[in-house]
Amino acid sequence: MSNIAILGGGRVGGGLATALTRAGHTVTVADRSPGSAADAVRTAQIVINATPGDSSLERLTALREHLRGKILIDVSNATLDGPDGFPADLLYPGSSLAEQLQQALPETHVVKTLNTMLYSVMTAPTSLTQTPTAFLSGQDPEAKQIVRDVLADLGWHPDWITDLGGIETARATEASILFVPHVIRSTGFAPFAISLAR
Repeated sequence: MSNIAILGGGRVGGGLATALTRAGHTVTVADRSPGSAADAVRTAQIVINATPGDSSLERLTALREHLRGKILIDVSNATLDGPDGFPADLLYPGSSLAEQLQQALPETHVVKTLNTMLYSVMTAPTSLTQTPTAFLSGQDPEAKQIVRDVLADLGWHPDWITDLGGIETARATEASILFVPHVIRSTGFAPFAISLAR
């Protein structure tokens, strides 16, 4: 079991904190103050970024020293919202939040995952009628294996996890956020996830 710090205490961070605590991990959720985040990250082995994607890069870059050598699981998407509050465009076209974080934090092992679904599916993948897919993007194979173990503790079967390769592959999964507003307008606000059908 690991010491895990979660940055972001909203629906995403709160849900992950509850599920990971239930699985036996020691979890600390940092509030918005820089001091709280630094304290949480300092004692953690794994850090989960569940902060709003449009401010994640600035927030986490400020924690560079504390994040050195640690695994950073990035579950956020960096978007520009439209007038209705739904994602309308990508903040980093031609790149991704995960790539920007890895570039800014070269001594941190950034792994992108769980960003292609509504937040409730992250901790309850069996709640859907069809099998969802959790994608992994990152440079370090050992870090990705540890993230696989964390996903298993959240209920993800190994066959439901697809390793896409390096951190640059995160730009593909992050772009999938642009599906979300259209799906919600079409079918309503109900849990869903992107899935690979084979």
